[in-house]
Amino acid sequence: MSKNVMITDDVFNIFGDDFDRFRFPADICRVTAGNGGEALLIMGSEKTALLDCGMAYCGKSMTANLKKELKIRGREKLDFVILSHSHYDHIGALPYVKDEFPEVIVCASHHCCEILKRPNARNLIKELGTAARDLYAPDDKGDITIEGLAVDLVLKEGDSISLGKERIIAIETKGHTDCSMSYGLEPYRLLFTSESTGMLERAEYVHTPILKDYSDSMISMKKCMDYKAEYLCLPHFGMLPKSFNDKYWEMFEEACQEKLDFVKQMKAEGLDENKMVNQYIKKYWDPALKQVQPIEAYIINSKAIIKAFLKVL
Repeated sequence: MSKNVMITDDVFNIFGDDFDRFRFPADICRVTAGNGGEALLIMGSEKTALLDCGMAYCGKSMTANLKKELKIRGREKLDFVILSHSHYDHIGALPYVKDEFPEVIVCASHHCCEILKRPNARNLIKELGTAARDLYAPDDKGDITIEGLAVDLVLKEGDSISLGKERIIAIETKGHTDCSMSYGLEPYRLLFTSESTGMLERAEYVHTPILKDYSDSMISMKKCMDYKAEYLCLPHFGMLPKSFNDKYWEMFEEACQEKLDFVKQMKAEGLDENKMVNQYIKKYWDPALKQVQPIEAYIINSKAIIKAFLKVL
């Protein structure tokens, strides 16, 4: 069996060695395997939930981690999978989870449910999943399966899932995609944000992967701020120090404006789409980001981001 290649340089060590971005204020553990996508096991007093699944190429390793952590805690059952959205790096390993836990209930937005029924979307998930396998596990020639990519329980704004004394509350946060959801974990006031409200990549930079609609992302930011979370957990990053919460929202808003100005400048210069994408990648792509995203996916997203920002100019 081939071994997954882990890129070990932690480009996200922003707050120093004394801060553990995967130390949670509740019984939550990281069961991520390989690079590119996170998977978090939430242990409720009565039930369990997996927030996202990570990529397909490390699906078997991730489910092994998942089973190990459940066993350590004296549990055998995974009750729910909660999906943030339909992208391959968040749902690719779902078929492996369903193989191990066939009775698990997969929860996501209505739009996510519909997307996973579309042949073109499923084909893209397979294509990008294969590119990720070739990058992160080049010795692995196993097929990337998309069987089992489906939603069982549709969540809408304000819906909640009981884990016993704990509840997961669904918050629609469009912008990155139309199917993006954030989730609040009560009673901890822990908010798992979506990519619609950005990702911290460096101490001074918030990435703004707004692929669909800029205005929706601004609405999503307000929703997240109105939740008044005590703790923030960002996609592809982990926890923020509590003292950084307000600063993060300032940085996200500033980053959106900076990117809007950059796209506006390229438009004023009369650049066509291809030249805009080239300039965007030159400005924002950092090779260290291959920890979380193959360049093929970054290029696709860059095109979508530019289009989304052009809509408001």
